[in-house]
Amino acid sequence: MRLTPQQRINKLDRWKSPPSPAEEARLARARRMVTNAVKQHPPFAGLGLIVEPKGSWANNTNVSSDSDMDIKVEFTQRIFQGSTAGMAYWDLLLQNSTYKGPWTPQKFRSELGIALRRASNAVDASTNVAFYVPSVAGSRPDTDAVPCFTYLHKPAFGPPNRGTVVFTKDGNHIVNWSQQQLDNGRAKNARTGNRYKFAVRALKSVENDLVALGVIKNVPSYFMECLIYNVPDPTLKNSLSLDLAFQATLMHLKGQFNFWSMTANPDAMVEPNGIKKLFGPGQKWTKDDARQLVTAAWDYLGYGAPR
Repeated sequence: MRLTPQQRINKLDRWKSPPSPAEEARLARARRMVTNAVKQHPPFAGLGLIVEPKGSWANNTNVSSDSDMDIKVEFTQRIFQGSTAGMAYWDLLLQNSTYKGPWTPQKFRSELGIALRRASNAVDASTNVAFYVPSVAGSRPDTDAVPCFTYLHKPAFGPPNRGTVVFTKDGNHIVNWSQQQLDNGRAKNARTGNRYKFAVRALKSVENDLVALGVIKNVPSYFMECLIYNVPDPTLKNSLSLDLAFQATLMHLKGQFNFWSMTANPDAMVEPNGIKKLFGPGQKWTKDDARQLVTAAWDYLGYGAPR
């Protein structure tokens, strides 16, 4: 299926806006559910936990069909440190020398699960990273609650970067940089006259259509945000129209994943946090996923040559 120019323009016009107030209210109820569960759990009293949304809702890049809620529950009294973002689990523990209390990653995960089950009988604790709380029709969306600890990364130069580290059930760890993602996304959106977040929503919506049509496989919605973050500001800020701006955006991305571009350098791409490389070990996507997505998006939207 290929859209006509008018169909494409109509879709882009719909995609430029975030979800409706009713959808936003559903997301807010999910946040309150997790926040209240943590506040009302006696073992957490006085721990100074931070409960905040992260991901697309926090960054205002969510679309209605993908509007689930990601919430971090951060333990701030035990700080893990490292000199590289990819260090091993035991290195993280060796450099955590100040905390002497009882809260291990395993204990914190267990207690968060107990707290959430008091708020909802349907909590799924089987996933490796987060607790999954299924949606309630007409009330709140699917929710992932992530137990994590404060993490400080010391680069070769400059002050430490503050992030979070999640200790997964399989004994590994994941470092996240949600505040840097939020700050950098807001700055890029301001520089591009709000085109950045429009383009993220548009690419997410195109991906949803393509997956529903069976053209490509599903990839994490964050991947679309990452791709758009690496598009130059002037490309996103094309002053003629939303249609031409998005066409130029896809053209740039196609060039990054095809041999005909002399400036292609996908290995230099970074996540919106500005710290982590977009492609490499541990990522849930590949360069081939990107190539297939942007090529299929170009064809589906009817932009025509070049392929």
